[in-house]
Amino acid sequence: MIKKVTSIVLLIILFSCKKEGVSKNSLSIAIVPTVQQRLINSDGNTLKTRIHPPKGYKRDSLQKKSFGYFLQNHPLKEHGKQVQLYNGNLKNRQDVHAAIFDVSVGKRDLQQCADATMRLRADYLFQQKKYDSIHFNFTNGFNAKYNKWRNGQRISVKGNKVSWYNGGAKSDSRTSFDKYLTMVFSYAGTLSLEKEMKKINVDEIQIGDVFIQGGSPGHAVIVVDVAKNKEGKKLFLLAQSYMPAQEIHVLKNFKNTNISPWYDAENLQYLYTPEWNFTKNNLRRFN
Repeated sequence: MIKKVTSIVLLIILFSCKKEGVSKNSLSIAIVPTVQQRLINSDGNTLKTRIHPPKGYKRDSLQKKSFGYFLQNHPLKEHGKQVQLYNGNLKNRQDVHAAIFDVSVGKRDLQQCADATMRLRADYLFQQKKYDSIHFNFTNGFNAKYNKWRNGQRISVKGNKVSWYNGGAKSDSRTSFDKYLTMVFSYAGTLSLEKEMKKINVDEIQIGDVFIQGGSPGHAVIVVDVAKNKEGKKLFLLAQSYMPAQEIHVLKNFKNTNISPWYDAENLQYLYTPEWNFTKNNLRRFN
């Protein structure tokens, strides 16, 4: 695709230059695709096929049932699409994303930053039917276990008091699961998610890890892919939702456009993303 576009642009430029008397050599830099363009395959429909690692780096081969494989091969929306909010409006910044996950954002202002990471993790576990592993803490510490939900129990919230009650039919349908996630998104967030995840050193970073700062507001971005070179140095891709609730999107790297949308884990002290900054101490992993 890049070759075709470059050829067309070259013909147009050369035609114009004949009129203006400009030499071909003076234009050689202008027609070379940028590094970022060479890393993006607009025809790819998953992370693995859409975004290539920079030269010298490659992805590890992952087991098909792993969370990493799930994220690498997750469907993306068509290249060039704009990020939408939960209400159908467009995100006010359309310059921060390199790709958009094909995941529903819902119709309510709920699936924000921490919720997006929980959504991807929960979707993976649901696909694998690992129902026992699907549970998230509310901000007050209540453990919302999906297995109880699928067995017909529902959650009552009265002030700061949360409890289970028998109020639904037993079901492991997607519709029922989405209602469970809506409840989780309503009462969990960065504060609760940060507490229930374990701290990880940056040199151990892997797909599925999360940079998170608990707060009101706080923020969270999830590592959705990792590539390594022969020396073991790692690059990674990040995805986020934001405020208000919006489609999950892969972030560009404004601080190092030569490898964007990849980020470099080598000697990482501070992580600068387009809409939030983190430190190496903010890296966490799902238990």
